[in-house]
Amino acid sequence: MPDSKQAAVLGSPIAHSLSPVLHRAAYRELGLDDWEYGRFDIDEAALPAFLEKLDASWAGLSLTMPLKRAVIPLLDKISATAASVEAVNTVVLGEDGRRTGDNTDIPGMVAALRERGVTRVERAAVLGAGATASSALAALAQICTGEVTAYVRSAPRAAEMRGWGERLGVAVTTAPWADAAEAFGAPLVIATTPAGTTDALATAVPEAPGTLFDVLYEPWPTALAAAWSARGGAVVGGLDLLVHQAVLQVELMTGRAPAPLAAMRAAGERALGAR
Repeated sequence: MPDSKQAAVLGSPIAHSLSPVLHRAAYRELGLDDWEYGRFDIDEAALPAFLEKLDASWAGLSLTMPLKRAVIPLLDKISATAASVEAVNTVVLGEDGRRTGDNTDIPGMVAALRERGVTRVERAAVLGAGATASSALAALAQICTGEVTAYVRSAPRAAEMRGWGERLGVAVTTAPWADAAEAFGAPLVIATTPAGTTDALATAVPEAPGTLFDVLYEPWPTALAAAWSARGGAVVGGLDLLVHQAVLQVELMTGRAPAPLAAMRAAGERALGAR
């Protein structure tokens, strides 16, 4: 086996990804001077050929959109966590060439919330219904004891979220996006929508809100996160999620634990501040 190892993040587009910053910071702290971490703009069509050309020097891959589901048929096995939401964001490459898929987004969400003292809530709200929303439901399955209301834009999306709820063992009700401000009465609100989507809701943040988990990290703070903080509410941001899921990826790929959370977060904050 080669002494040097490499890993990378794949997706399209990928130039904005902070993953190289976080993983390289971890390698420095762990003394893995012969490890490298890159990034490759790869779409679904190019993914099979890319995987086939990887040699024994490769330890793992981080995957972002649009590859989290496309990679599944190309793997030898996937974890129960990844299977629960049909999404893989981490591939660990064994010395025997086997490809194992995992999902660190879900435990990363739970860890980011735990870091801010949120370990159990009686109910919650989710804004949006995409792939990140299904991961949010999987995280809520571990910490929410009651109902989750998902605010969505269409009937098909509503049906999809209710289906994920049934599959994950979460009591999910749905409501139209026009009523999204009603979400803010929940003790935990998870915003999973693209940049700008929730800006118009910033004026609806109530006095003494609970906890907001906004999965975006750029631009930051979002208008909603800024308004939430101004009202005294706790805010968990996208960088928190990114760092916690990357910590788990580093541990899976390198076999070294614990990964250096503080150093990885500091590197991410510096990189964002320089943009």
